[in-house]
Amino acid sequence: MTDYARTGSQADDLLSPGTHAIDLLGVRQAYIVAGQGPLCVVHSGGPGIGWSYLRMPALERHFTMLYLEPIGTGDSGHLASHPEGYSVARYSAQLGALFDALDLRDALLLGHSHGGFVAQHYALRQPERLKGIIVYASAAVTGGAFIASAGQNVVAFAARHAGDALAEDVLAAWQNLATMQSDADYLHVLQRLLPVYFADFRRPDLHFEAIRNALTATLLIGDGAPFDVTPDLPGLGVPALVLAGEQDFICGPAHNEIIASLVPDARLLRFQDAGHFIHLEQADAFNAAVLGFGLGIGARRDA
Repeated sequence: MTDYARTGSQADDLLSPGTHAIDLLGVRQAYIVAGQGPLCVVHSGGPGIGWSYLRMPALERHFTMLYLEPIGTGDSGHLASHPEGYSVARYSAQLGALFDALDLRDALLLGHSHGGFVAQHYALRQPERLKGIIVYASAAVTGGAFIASAGQNVVAFAARHAGDALAEDVLAAWQNLATMQSDADYLHVLQRLLPVYFADFRRPDLHFEAIRNALTATLLIGDGAPFDVTPDLPGLGVPALVLAGEQDFICGPAHNEIIASLVPDARLLRFQDAGHFIHLEQADAFNAAVLGFGLGIGARRDA
């Protein structure tokens, strides 16, 4: 039996629009429901980044979007070992407990970045709950080579933008990652790193300063183990849409190509002029891709 207790919502009202919270595996799990239509569960990145950067209002016109506030962030609770213990497996268990508690079925699962790790881990274990998975700007394997490649891309970014103070500070911020000791440290480093996450952070219509000022972050620590689901992905039993920004410094096309090449029923889409946040830089194309995939699965089943 799933270890959960409902709080703050009626038992028959847990998918109504608004903010909800239930107790799962001994931790308060907050989530936000918005929109109408088929269900799409959204797991944001991080770990430790507030969910709101991933709000997708255009998709809420077509899907019931359930945005998790990952444990350790926002109104969700912390693990007893906080700030340690936030492994991919623990996040996946939390996601599974939510699916069980709400009896979610035939759902799309969209995971961004670190949330994509969680989505892959969960989909490999509970495919019967899902109709499809959207792996957005993520990877199937991490470790030393993954971090080294990102570091090289940070150096190249700073060189391309020589003379731009914000861009040049990205390199110093990357080097400060190992020195973080508090939530405030983490947030400050993320705000300084943010330019490298975009293909063009100076684009006037991006509203970069507003995005940066809206960031929230909690310093969380996992188990230190590299993430690697490459041996398991050939057995993934649900369709997958894999989304990659051509200029994503940390989870670029090469990482996403690995996922698409291993999953039996996968489609890879690469977005020009986009970095790690395709839904912000190429919103129309991103929304069309998710909508086409999500509604297309049903059409394929009926054919």
